[in-house]
Amino acid sequence: MLLGLGVSSQYSPIRKIVEEEQERAIDELARLLPNNPLKSASLNLLSNLSKNLEALSKKTQEDREFIMRLAPLYQQDREQAVQQGEQRGEAKLVLRQLQRRFGEIPQNLEETIRNLPVERLEDLGLALLDFDTLTDLDNWLHP
Repeated sequence: MLLGLGVSSQYSPIRKIVEEEQERAIDELARLLPNNPLKSASLNLLSNLSKNLEALSKKTQEDREFIMRLAPLYQQDREQAVQQGEQRGEAKLVLRQLQRRFGEIPQNLEETIRNLPVERLEDLGLALLDFDTLTDLDNWLHP
């Protein structure tokens, strides 16, 4: 049986077509940009399929190969989610510190801060201790 789809080995031409389509679909998924919502949604669905396949007591070689082929894609997706969470958390902390110090932050500066990479946010978290005005912040963000 191929991926629990009811395609037994006696139907080798059908099996070959299904395997080729699976390979093509995985390749297309791998080529999607990391921030593409379709990639994340597809990986969630495929993750559920993999978990169901792993739960089967009788996995075929094709099932095992399919699970192994998807594993790096899951790992990349998880790593990206962690990085996004870290970036959002850093931005939120820096913005709260700036709001505490200066009151309301102009929308354009807030937007710029939300889009900074983690390393720059960490630098900003230290630099803001030396800011006296929002102009200092603006100058730091736009040297």
